[in-house]
Amino acid sequence: MNQSRLLAVVRAVAGGCAMAVALGTAGAAAQAVHSRTGLSGLGRQALAAVICLVLAVSLIVLLRRRVDRLPLSDLGFSGGARAFGVGALVTGGSAAVVFGAGTWAGWLSWGQLDPARLVQFLVVNGLIAFALEAFPEELVFRGYVYTSLNQALRRWTAFLTTVALFTFAGAASSVVHAVVGTLLGENVPPPGFAPAGEDPIAYAVLYPIFGAVLLIARITTGSLWTSIAAHLTYLSVLRVTIDGASRDGGWSATAVTPDALLLVPAFLLLAAAGFLVIGRLRGAGVGWRDRMPMHSTSRSAG
Repeated sequence: MNQSRLLAVVRAVAGGCAMAVALGTAGAAAQAVHSRTGLSGLGRQALAAVICLVLAVSLIVLLRRRVDRLPLSDLGFSGGARAFGVGALVTGGSAAVVFGAGTWAGWLSWGQLDPARLVQFLVVNGLIAFALEAFPEELVFRGYVYTSLNQALRRWTAFLTTVALFTFAGAASSVVHAVVGTLLGENVPPPGFAPAGEDPIAYAVLYPIFGAVLLIARITTGSLWTSIAAHLTYLSVLRVTIDGASRDGGWSATAVTPDALLLVPAFLLLAAAGFLVIGRLRGAGVGWRDRMPMHSTSRSAG
């Protein structure tokens, strides 16, 4: 491996570590505040979200501007509201089609709709999810990590490496959480590959698919805002439907058959197909063997 490729990999790993530090520290700090003050619920979630956002953004700015001495503009912040709308529409539309088909097939049953509670949940959960997950993870992985890799490696290599780092970010953050929490005197859970309560096998299958779809959204539109919207929409859909009852989201879906679990990767794959079609219509194929030029000007989405 030549020096430029090695440096790209080192940058990518450093970016992944930045996200692990941000997420793990935020979780441990919020737990410590909860233990000492009793802060819980939305307050605790909001605190974790703010800490994670500030740490992730600060570390990426430090890496990009002070260490790499490269502009932040190359990370893909183009397209604005239009690119964000594309990500939300494609992801939300794909979920509606697939979940609708699942309901027609008898795989899902729906609880009673509470419109006021649903709107409140979507707004509050959306703000927290944006700060804790969607924005920092997209900035780190589809922004810094992917850009650093694709400027030295062919796109398919950068793609697979980015997806792999994204998949193991949760495990790395659990290590940081354990270390920081222990230093703060907290009784922390042991590190693990999947978040507590989630099936590691299902996580190992779903998370790479999720990461791949988000990266396809970023590549085909040239904008991080598209992948941010796709990320946020995915989280909102799951938390209103599959997790709606446990989160009191104002609506919920219950799996009637184990086959219903296939609906989640199915709508992600449909969304990926939608982004690929958009890229083709814009005359921009994925270009798996391409490399991103240094100091590139990202194409606007649309």
